[in-house]
Amino acid sequence: MSQTLRWQKSSYSAGDVDNDCLEISATPTTLHLRESDTPAAVLSPTPTALNALLTAVKHAAPGSSA
Repeated sequence: MSQTLRWQKSSYSAGDVDNDCLEISATPTTLHLRESDTPAAVLSPTPTALNALLTAVKHAAPGSSA
């Protein structure tokens, strides 16, 4: 990645000592994801892969009707 990314933390991040949360950065063509405790590992999924990931997470969430 040649450009500087601006990362935004999840609004669900508690801000406590165990500040593990998902961060996202958007460019005109790509969404980038990383976990706050391993910021060097950046995922840049295709739209299809991101949709599959979000669908799986949504269906695995407690209280979901998967």
